[in-house]
Amino acid sequence: MTKDEQQLEDEQLSLKLFVVLTRALEAVKKEVIKDIKSYNVNLTEFAVLEFLYNKGEQPIQVIGKKVLLASSSITYVVDKLEEKGLLERSACPKDRRVIHGRLTEAGKQFMDEVFPQHEEAMAEIFGNLSKEEKEQSITLLRKIGLYADSM
Repeated sequence: MTKDEQQLEDEQLSLKLFVVLTRALEAVKKEVIKDIKSYNVNLTEFAVLEFLYNKGEQPIQVIGKKVLLASSSITYVVDKLEEKGLLERSACPKDRRVIHGRLTEAGKQFMDEVFPQHEEAMAEIFGNLSKEEKEQSITLLRKIGLYADSM
């Protein structure tokens, strides 16, 4: 096989990987959204609640960055969660310009109830993979993501 043929084969394999990865992501995302909608919140709201549930009180800007939301969008999501009584804002005692978000008691109770169900749903979605395959997938996907980020 010539160098040009090897390069062409590698390019075609990369395109196939992209298509397979995209289709897999869409299929998984569809099932995740179905699971999360059963808790009467949307995917973004759940991502914020899950982040605060696992990390505790955080600056609103940090929440937005961690769940990949623009600052205008995180404000909207926080407003909605506040209206539902699941989250509250508080000024940072050290810097009044920084606003923190934290789960209310109702928010904590909500996550105490639904998070174990969500974990079970995730285990079911990835149930066709062994522990080793899940670990390999995490390693490979992280490698792909870090490389793409560095470009």
